[in-house]
Amino acid sequence: MMPYRTAASVAGNPAATAPAASLRRDESRDFLLTERDFEKIRALIHRRAGISLGSHKREMVYSRLARRLRSLQLSDFASYLAMLDADEHSQEWEFFTNSLTTNLTSFFREAHHFPLLAEHAKKTGRPYSVWCSAASTGEEPYSIAITLAEALGERAGTVLATDIDTQVLAKARAGVYSEDQVARLSQERLKRFFLKGTGQRAGSVKVKPDLASTITFEPLNLLAPDWGIRERFDAIFCRNVMIYFDKPTQGRILERFVPLLKPHGLLFAGHSENFSYVTRAFQLRGQTVYELAPEVARTGRA
Repeated sequence: MMPYRTAASVAGNPAATAPAASLRRDESRDFLLTERDFEKIRALIHRRAGISLGSHKREMVYSRLARRLRSLQLSDFASYLAMLDADEHSQEWEFFTNSLTTNLTSFFREAHHFPLLAEHAKKTGRPYSVWCSAASTGEEPYSIAITLAEALGERAGTVLATDIDTQVLAKARAGVYSEDQVARLSQERLKRFFLKGTGQRAGSVKVKPDLASTITFEPLNLLAPDWGIRERFDAIFCRNVMIYFDKPTQGRILERFVPLLKPHGLLFAGHSENFSYVTRAFQLRGQTVYELAPEVARTGRA
């Protein structure tokens, strides 16, 4: 028997509240985290990923990295940091970055963006391309792909979905979600875009292959000197990412978006982000939606 079938009647109340992205687990104080260790961790994650951790994040840092210390059977944070220092190319750097990356997302989060995306896609026409620069576990890029399919038809749009966290990208690429995670989606969308799990997969859904085929998932660090992206996009989603960067880092990233956005393109920001005070390359078009400033759109340079 196939583990998934058409999700025509996924259980769950559409009005139900989706669960929190993750549950906090109490961590016993097995390790000493000195102020020096904490400051070094803050410096390393800023250098590696541009993330600015406030002093109030100490408990979060301990909780997440203590799991790595247990896994590696290390006795203290100083030993862990020494191990990182010993090899700049160690795979542990990936675990370190993944551990300190926050991934909070849901389908059609900040819903006011998607009708605007649909309208822009219809006006622009096919093919239409989007870069989702913080894909997390996939809810955002799949929401974008659904919007494009509804606006333009099947396979009329493409999405490049990137994230620094390789673990969440693997989940995104799999496209499997609990019924609770899709409870807010309409039955029409569930039937059209998802397969319902059966047997051992009961209680879950999987994105249909046709929709999944329009999305390319790739690891990408926004601080990398070369993103390896050579195409230009009709829209870029960079939502709830900049809040983790300091202002100079925000400005550099926004300026690097300029040559990757078509002259008519849109840049979508998070609800608590304001790019107007960071760069003059973009101007506000709507609620947390930006477009290139006229001179920048004409020249393609910030």
